[in-house]
Amino acid sequence: MVTPKGRATRDRIVAAAATLMNAQGVAGTSTEDVQAAADVSASQIYHYFGDKRSLTRAVIEYQTDTIVGTQETLLTRLDDLDALRAWAELIVAFQRNGGYRGGCPLGTLASELAERDADAREDLAAGYRRWQRAIRTGLGAMADRGEFLPGTDIDSLATALLTTLQGGLLLTKTLRDPEPLETALNTMIGHIESFTTAKPRRS
Repeated sequence: MVTPKGRATRDRIVAAAATLMNAQGVAGTSTEDVQAAADVSASQIYHYFGDKRSLTRAVIEYQTDTIVGTQETLLTRLDDLDALRAWAELIVAFQRNGGYRGGCPLGTLASELAERDADAREDLAAGYRRWQRAIRTGLGAMADRGEFLPGTDIDSLATALLTTLQGGLLLTKTLRDPEPLETALNTMIGHIESFTTAKPRRS
């Protein structure tokens, strides 16, 4: 049984590892780096994590809970077009305030691990599925109110919006420019609007 003090130590190790791996990659982060950043001993790291691979999977869980968990309440409230546009503006503003650095931590981990570690890839896939479900919940509320045209595939729209977000984040990080992310999200939301029963607004 893990004590509250032990849980706090474990959480500190994972948070430190997540910050380092997001900044310098999994391969570029050693357990010694994590040890120094978390201010713990090597034995403490190996007490909670048998090896670096298990620590990395804990980081994936941490990033999923941090990114998707934080957004889940917000995303399930994205049940109208104005809320979707406000969310897009918030995402762009967050990237701008961060100097367009970092991108999506889950995306960063996926680009490094998806072809190297099957278990890590499945953990990441589960995180993305959770994210897609949260977006779908908001669109589902619109569908339940009859705001989409008959036959609209809201599962596909939710997947497309998440894919658009990920691609936009990658280009914005690479170019250090908000335009790709802003354009991609606005275009996708416009596409979603084209399936609604309301008359699309003029730009």
